[in-house]
Amino acid sequence: MVTIQVEEATVIFTIEGWHKLWSFRSELRIPRAHIKSARPDSTIATHWAGLRAGGTYVPGLITAGTFYLDGFFNHKPTFFDVQHPENTVVVELADEQYARLVIEVENSAVVVAMLNGLTTTKI
Repeated sequence: MVTIQVEEATVIFTIEGWHKLWSFRSELRIPRAHIKSARPDSTIATHWAGLRAGGTYVPGLITAGTFYLDGFFNHKPTFFDVQHPENTVVVELADEQYARLVIEVENSAVVVAMLNGLTTTKI
């Protein structure tokens, strides 16, 4: 699971518990201006096709780490950390290492509203 904290111009995505080990990440810091949008999506973590570049994939259990969904060349990777797909949020990014974050959060509706609110709020 991922927790989210907003500090001025940066959104901090903190990977919790054993998920740090499975995803090879403990934290992602993304400038607010680089978050294009957020949406709930309960199917992306279970129905993806691509290449795992570092992380863990156990069908029906966990998808965590760096994955290339659109092919390895000419595309940026996607970061996953999902164990319970019903709580999944997809965060589309611009000008970042990842094209998107596919993360499990405690309350997807609240997170989507918060992140989409950040994209329309100027600092």
